[in-house]
Amino acid sequence: MSRYVSTKYQAKQADHDGSIEYTLKEHQMWAELYQAQISLVNRHMIKEYIDGLIHINLSSHRIPQCSEISEKLKKITGWQVKPVPALIGYDRFFTMLANKLFPAASFIRNKDDFAYVKEPDIFHEIFGHTPLLTHPIVAEFSQKIGQLGTQLATDQYAWLARLYWFTIEFGLIKNEQGKVVPMGSGLASSPTELIYAANGKEPERRPFEMMDVLTTPYRIDIKQPVYFVLESFDQLSEIASRDLISDIEAAKKMGLQEPHAILAQAC
Repeated sequence: MSRYVSTKYQAKQADHDGSIEYTLKEHQMWAELYQAQISLVNRHMIKEYIDGLIHINLSSHRIPQCSEISEKLKKITGWQVKPVPALIGYDRFFTMLANKLFPAASFIRNKDDFAYVKEPDIFHEIFGHTPLLTHPIVAEFSQKIGQLGTQLATDQYAWLARLYWFTIEFGLIKNEQGKVVPMGSGLASSPTELIYAANGKEPERRPFEMMDVLTTPYRIDIKQPVYFVLESFDQLSEIASRDLISDIEAAKKMGLQEPHAILAQAC
């Protein structure tokens, strides 16, 4: 089972130094995405993400090289970013996380997918994920997910992936004032879903409960009908300290919940 769906995009190949040559058109797409998203994240994302964005200090006009980001991240939490093809298996994904290597799909979306891209591109990977990886609790949690993933059987991968999906990718969290705000990387990098998750009336916002999270189906090609709300970043540490293998086995016995009506309608 792959982390990503099949893609219409062609992966960019890194040279022997790990650098990727992007075209002027691709850099312009980054600049347009950055300009569209920067004011939105400053208005809606959790403060810790915004602090991380300041630490990483991304270029607003060109696609950064993974080596540039790695140099900054390594000094903060020890993580690095490595370009990969768009399609990697869960086994490789978890192994990389276990070694503090974040896999970054190397292509960037085109105009047709500007507002919402079904598979993660370099904008999602860098703009969405790396600011959170400056936070020590998120960095430790991500490594824990990877370490656990390397211990799992293949039929357990998707259950662990749901935990990652509903926290790091599309999690919500309470800020210091107790307001529920977006945290996840998939929200930070999506011009439309960030506003939908922050203010929309359509999605459900449920308190984080492990069995509910592990048994809730999701799709990657539509806006999420369900989000889970963390009480704080410290809750990620509490989750990481659990016997997650036992949680996964308990969830497997329960089975997946019936798909949300929005998921069924989208089929």
